[in-house]
This record gives sequence, C-alpha cells and structure tokens, in this order.
Amino acid sequence: MQTTIFQEKPRLEIESKIKVFINSQSDFLSGRTASSPRAVGDAIQSILDESFGEILGEYSNDFSSNFARRAMADLAFNDIEGNYHVVDVKTHRLDTTFNMPNLTSVERLSRFYEDDKNNFDLLLLAYSVNEFHLTVEKVYFVPIEMLSWSCLTIGALGWGQIQIANSNKIVLEKRYSRKQWMINLCNVLLEFYPSEINKIGIRTNYFKKIREYWLNKTE
Repeated sequence: MQTTIFQEKPRLEIESKIKVFINSQSDFLSGRTASSPRAVGDAIQSILDESFGEILGEYSNDFSSNFARRAMADLAFNDIEGNYHVVDVKTHRLDTTFNMPNLTSVERLSRFYEDDKNNFDLLLLAYSVNEFHLTVEKVYFVPIEMLSWSCLTIGALGWGQIQIANSNKIVLEKRYSRKQWMINLCNVLLEFYPSEINKIGIRTNYFKKIREYWLNKTE
C-alpha cells in the first residue's frame, strides 16, 4: 500500500526540504565531532528531532522523537491517511570507501508488517565535510520496501539483519510493492539460513579438531 507521502512529488518535496534545512544550519561540528561519523550522525539527528514534524508539514500528524535507546527507529509520525510510520535515520560520509549499515532485524520487521498500516521508513543522508562545515549532498526518504534487493544484503546477527550492502550504491524501486518485497525477503532468507547452517558445520568440525589438539597436549 503506497501512502500519499511516498508518491513521487511529496517524497521529493520532503527530501528537498530536509536537505535545505540541514544545510541552512550554522556550523554545528567541532574538531572532535567532524572526524567521527557516529558523532556527526548524532548531531544531525538532534537537529531533525526538533524540526522533522514541521518539515513533513501537511503530510503528517502526531510527530514524535521520544524513543528508547533500543527502539526500532529514531522518529515517528502518523500520516494523513492514518498510517503509522517509524523512521530510522542513517548518515553516510561520502569520502569513506565503504559503509554497510544495519537497518533492522528481519524478525522484527516481519512482525511489524503484520499490520498493513505500519511503515518502516528510512531517512538516508549522504554528506561531505570541509573542515567543520557539513554539506548534505543527497537525501533519500523512503519506506524500506522501496529499496531494491540489489543493494541490500543479510547480516548474520540473531535472526538476520537487513543491511545496505554499500551506502554509496542506493537503488530504488519507484513502483514498489510491499507484498513482493516481503516475498523477496523470504526467498533471500530461505537461501541465507541453509548457508549459515553449512558454515556452522564447518566451524564445529574445526573446533572439534582444536579441542582434540589441546586434549592431547601435555601441560
């Protein structure tokens, strides 16, 4: 189900407003934060916490940034059609060669999407830094199912973590379908889990040999 906010015109409008808003801020980095991607991400999120509801404008209601540390996302709002959105903010410094962020647990997302009105959204911000001045170069504000599986992968943590394979290469599916995207997720996992079982077998055999070595070793 594609909501109004992610139709092409509103989505591009919001992405543009986010970019202009952050770039209009006075320099907010210090020597310490400028060199730390994590600190930069925290600083950007702090700025958005105060103004994201205004940026969304007519497309949202009941914006909130009051989340616990281990909550699913950083921001939340209800859209004008009564759908619930949680937004995970991810930042990426463009002069880094590789960035592979975790997005969410496959198990958590599958439970969250049992309700058709729930939406897990991503706010992806690519930026550059010149001394202490930050410039946002690219913004993506999309539901996770708008990301093509060609730019996603699964990380071996818990049930599995959906990851962006390389933040320098974001591929969008403009005519996205949640149903098809979730079917693709299941297909990916049905290939991923058996490969993990094979890896565990190899590791088990390896440490059986290591244990045997130590059992036969003199003190």
